[in-house]
Amino acid sequence: MSKTVKRIVIILAVLGIGVYVAMRFMKAQTKQASPEVEQTYVVGALTAVVHYSRPGKKGREIFGALVPYGKVWRTGANEATTITFNEPITFGGTPVPAGTYTLWSTPGAEQWSVYLNKKMYGWGIDFDGNAMRDPMEDIAVAKVTPETLTTPVEQLTIEIGPTPPTLVIEWDLTRVEVPLDK
Repeated sequence: MSKTVKRIVIILAVLGIGVYVAMRFMKAQTKQASPEVEQTYVVGALTAVVHYSRPGKKGREIFGALVPYGKVWRTGANEATTITFNEPITFGGTPVPAGTYTLWSTPGAEQWSVYLNKKMYGWGIDFDGNAMRDPMEDIAVAKVTPETLTTPVEQLTIEIGPTPPTLVIEWDLTRVEVPLDK
């Protein structure tokens, strides 16, 4: 191998390592701002595991501003939120087999659409800030009416409520619920 080729290979290797380290650093920094959490909920025979990152309100106006109305949102921060069900459920009236899905939503002042999507995504948004959801991979969509809370919720919270099982999303002054019937 000539000296020029060796130098090019070394330069490319150094650049590759530099890019890798920079990406890991940036990912770590975003995780500090929006901590990652995995929570397991057991309601009767149903076990649901929710994995997501929890952005904070931090004095910002959330829905209709930071999270625009009428635009698909990854329903969390960083990687796309995932939810795993150990048995079949009915998501907002649509039968869904047991499995792992990504969770997406389109917030609105009067109505939300909440989606379960079969595809797993490496990150929740593209470089332009648009949700990476492929609508052709949606397995269920629930249309729900948001509720206004009297006390703001500082960090995004996604939970499975008890009997009957319900997916609950709360952040700022907004709460939405999706029935998870069996």
